[in-house]
Amino acid sequence: MNFNRLEQNIIDVMTEQQLKLGYRSEVVRLYYPLLSLNRFLGTEYDAVQMKAALDEFCEYASERLGRITITNKKDRFCFVMPPQAGDYVHEHADENGFLYELIKQVEKHGVTINDVLDIFKKYSDEVHFEQVDNGEFDYLVYFEDGRPDDFRYCITDEGAHVIYHRYTKEDYEDFGF
Repeated sequence: MNFNRLEQNIIDVMTEQQLKLGYRSEVVRLYYPLLSLNRFLGTEYDAVQMKAALDEFCEYASERLGRITITNKKDRFCFVMPPQAGDYVHEHADENGFLYELIKQVEKHGVTINDVLDIFKKYSDEVHFEQVDNGEFDYLVYFEDGRPDDFRYCITDEGAHVIYHRYTKEDYEDFGF
């Protein structure tokens, strides 16, 4: 079974957390719905089958991320990431890349959507940008070629500052915005 996409998502989420909140060597809990886990693994497992597959994942990733503990309630899985996982992410994070620059930009007051778009355009000539009217957010932005990442960025202009949420392509489509 190929666990690369799941491991990369965990690393991406923990990297974003560390960039926003700062690095601490501590336990972190990440929550995933069964549907997302099936997408990462290319499976159609029920919760029992997924738990067995995730036990294999824990062994697979243990050298890098430490001893991960996974529990679930029905179709919701909790990954308890040990401090070693945060240490690994911190040691391998790119503190000069796209996500770093995006987070540093949106932390500022007075940022406009054009300021945010400039960062996307710095990293790719293939940036999808659309204004949306769905009551949830104002703009959808992503890299059409999936580089440097393939997340969907849902951006809200709150006047004094800009905020974003990012989702995998599939999870974004599931929301039906």
